[in-house]
Amino acid sequence: MPERKTVLVTGASRGIGHAIALYYAKMGWNCAITCIHRQQQLMETMLEIEDQQVDCMTFVGDAGDYKTCEKLFGRIRDTFGSVDVVINNAGIAYLGLLQDMTPDAWDRVIRTNLTSVFNCCRLAIPDMVRKKSGRIINISSVWGSRGASCEVAYSATKGGINAFTKALAKELAPSNIQVNAIACGAIDTEMNYILKNEDLIALADEIPMGRLGHAEEVAELAYHLGTETEYLTGQIIGLDGGWF
Repeated sequence: MPERKTVLVTGASRGIGHAIALYYAKMGWNCAITCIHRQQQLMETMLEIEDQQVDCMTFVGDAGDYKTCEKLFGRIRDTFGSVDVVINNAGIAYLGLLQDMTPDAWDRVIRTNLTSVFNCCRLAIPDMVRKKSGRIINISSVWGSRGASCEVAYSATKGGINAFTKALAKELAPSNIQVNAIACGAIDTEMNYILKNEDLIALADEIPMGRLGHAEEVAELAYHLGTETEYLTGQIIGLDGGWF
């Protein structure tokens, strides 16, 4: 029986990250899952994953802090040896005018959404290069290319992820490592629950598909990118129901 592969999913306690980790588990992958503070929800995700008869490692810590990520990858090596696919999903939103945003709030969004991607890629790449195999999938947003009023910091981080993805893909292609991003549109997760119900209805009306996306749809695409299409790299793939 072939050895199980391992996926790392950051921000896996809820929403898109939870759906991605569970999808990989259902397909027979071992999972390393992280979050910054929702430990109880992360443990519940772990139990769901283990119900699929695969192994799961949990880690609670700030993916935006490099030393914390070093501990995470040390745990992964001790548990699984190495990671085959990295899903950089950890992210937070900030809704408000830029003029009202504090420097600390700006730093937090940048660290959580963008620096975490650098940290996990920086630590995963050496093993991937050694094996001449690996996939990195970054969860981005349509706002990374369009920009969203009152979400300047969030848009900036997602735009950064898009450029990061394209550049890193060129570096790693000779080592047979593919790097792609999924630019999500409006997905039905907790992150959008800050909107009032009438705002959600109005948002759905703007989308040609007539609805918000499901986290499971992001998970399906993330699995495809992690297991198929070796020639596809450096792409920002929109998943937005035709919105943009």
